[in-house]
Parts: sequence; structure tokens; C-alpha cells
Amino acid sequence: MMDQEESTNYPIEFLNSLNVSGLPSHIIKLKIGVPIILLRNLSPPKLCNGTRLKVVNLQPNVIEAEILTGCGAGESVLIPRIPLIPNNFPFQFKRIQFPVALCYAMTINKAQGQTLGVAGVDLTASGFSHGQLYVALSRVSSPRNLHVHIPDELTNNVVYAEALN
Repeated sequence: MMDQEESTNYPIEFLNSLNVSGLPSHIIKLKIGVPIILLRNLSPPKLCNGTRLKVVNLQPNVIEAEILTGCGAGESVLIPRIPLIPNNFPFQFKRIQFPVALCYAMTINKAQGQTLGVAGVDLTASGFSHGQLYVALSRVSSPRNLHVHIPDELTNNVVYAEALN
């Protein structure tokens, strides 16, 4: 807790159970070779929010990783544990954690600007904004490497007619 007087109101177990959007979980289970995604800007332009990395070595306070995408692709970097303070609660607490999450899947917005070797797009829920379907389908260089899941074989491509005039 940021305020010591409030620490008696919120037990550690409760704080550890909170899963906050944009914040890594209290416990992150990683193995060497697993793909991860960075959740914070650490050292732009190489280490930005959304950068994909591969874990090379694990230490108690640092992760050694190889950058998979962007201008630093192939480079080895160190990701430290940092203090993260969410601001969408009526109380303030600090979590000291690695700013990463497993990267087996990513949102369409996080995939924008990335080039993927193979991609699977789940369109169970239709795209919700202009151009989102295009972004999802244009991440791979070859149509053979794109796999799309559409349950009813029909989806909406949101296009604003005003933008076409």
C-alpha cells in the first residue's frame, strides 16, 4: 500500500488477487524460450509497449530476453522488475513486478505495426472500429500463413461511408 495507514484495510492476499488491466499478474510463471510482450515503455524505440520478446534467461530481479520485433530485432536485453502503480482504484498500491505478459495471443490493436510469420484471427466477435479487420488480416506477408476463425462464416467490416467520400 502507498499509504501505510490503509494497509490494515486491504490484506496482502486481496491485493495479490487483483488482476488489473495493463498490469501484470502478481505471479508470472515463465520458462526459457517462452514468448512475452512488454507492457510498458522502458527504452524507446527498442523496448516499447507491445514489443515481443523471447525469454533467454531468468533471474530473481531481471529477465534476459531477445527482441523478436521492431528496430532491435535479434538484440539481447535485460528487463528489470519495476514498481507499477495502478490509478483506477479508490486506494493506491504498488506492485513491483516485471512489466511483461505471456504473448501467445495479442489484440488487434497490439498487432498493429507488427509483421508476423503466421497469424490466427478469431472473429467470434466482429471488429468494432474502422479498419480493424484490415489491420488483423494484413499482419502476415502471405495468405497461406493467415488462419481466420469465423463461427457463422460471416463478419462485419466496419466502414464509415463518410471516410470514402
